[in-house]
Amino acid sequence: MKKVLLIMTAFLFVFPLHIAAADPVMQQAQALFKPIPKEPPALAHNPVTPEKVALGKMLYFEPRLSRSALISCNTCHNLGLGGADFQETSVGHKWQKGGRNSPTVLNSVFNIAQFWDGRATDLAQQAKGPVQASVEMSNTPGEVVKTLKSMPDYVERFKKAFSADKEPVSFENMAMAIEAFEATLLTPDSRFDKFLTGDEKALAAREKDGLQLFMAKGCAACHGGVNMGGAGYFPFGVLEKPKAEITAGDTGRFKLTGSESDQYVFKSPSLRNIELTTPYFHSGKVWCLKEAVGIMGAAQLGIKLSQSEIERIADFLKTTTGVQPKVEYPILPVPTKDTPLPKMD
Repeated sequence: MKKVLLIMTAFLFVFPLHIAAADPVMQQAQALFKPIPKEPPALAHNPVTPEKVALGKMLYFEPRLSRSALISCNTCHNLGLGGADFQETSVGHKWQKGGRNSPTVLNSVFNIAQFWDGRATDLAQQAKGPVQASVEMSNTPGEVVKTLKSMPDYVERFKKAFSADKEPVSFENMAMAIEAFEATLLTPDSRFDKFLTGDEKALAAREKDGLQLFMAKGCAACHGGVNMGGAGYFPFGVLEKPKAEITAGDTGRFKLTGSESDQYVFKSPSLRNIELTTPYFHSGKVWCLKEAVGIMGAAQLGIKLSQSEIERIADFLKTTTGVQPKVEYPILPVPTKDTPLPKMD
C-alpha cells in the first residue's frame, strides 16, 4: 500500500493535475439563458409531421393566400432577412402600411405569445391574423379555402397532412400547417450558444465583457431564456420615457385589454439574430443597434451607458446570430380555371 501511495505522490509531483476553476461569467450566463435547440419543440395542440411541415412551407410562400395574390407570409417575414422585412412597418394590400414593425419569425415558437401585444396565443392563431387584416393580405377565410380547393395538388397535400379530418382543406388547417413549418425555423449554433455549452473560446474578450455587462446592468431580466426575450410583457419606458417618435403614440397591450396597467406595455422582443433584424422597437424607428442599446439603458434601467459599454454590449449581441434556416423556395401548385383571380380593390 505504501508503495502505491509513493508512486501516486511521485506521479502528481511530476504531472500535477490542473483543475480549471469554473468561469463565473459562463456559469451566470448558463443560469440565465439556454441555447437554441437543433430540433423544434413538440406542439401539444399541433403535432409536427413531415407532411404538415412540407405543406406549411408551401403555404408560407403562397402569395395567393392574399387578395392581391402578391403578398405571402415571407413578404413580411423574409427568411433571407432574418425572418423580418427591413422596413419600419410592413407594406400590405394597396400599399398600406401597418402600425408596427414586423418581428422576426425565427425561433418565434419559443415566445409566450405572438405579435407585439401578445394577442395571438400561438403561431397558428398568428397565421390567421395577417391573412384577414385589411392592411396586410386583406382576404377572407372563405376565399382562402376556395383558392386552395381550386388546385388539386393542394387538396392532396391537405389530405396527407390532415388525414383524420373529414374536411382536410380548411382555414384552420392552413394555419396549423404554417405553424408546423414556422416551428422548424430555428437558428442554433450561434457563438453565444457554443459559449453556453462550455466553449470558453467561443466569445472574444470584448464580447464576453459585453455579456457580463448585459447581465450586470439588468438586461437579462427581460431578455433571458432560450429566445433572449419573448417570455413576458413589460412597459416601454419604465424609468425614462423614450422620444415620442420612437413610441409613435402606440399604447401597446392597452389597445387589447383596456387596462390602465397595460399602457405602453409590450411583449419583450427576442434579441436572437438581432444584427439581422433592423430596424428596432415596435415602431421600427431606430436603425442602429448601438442607439437601441443606449435607449434601452435609459428607458428601462434608468442608467446612461457609456459609449464603451454600449459598444461592448452590441458586440456581444452580434454573437447571438445562429445558423440561418436553409429553405429551398418551393414550386407552388398550378392554378386552374377555378382559382380566384387577383383583386386589387
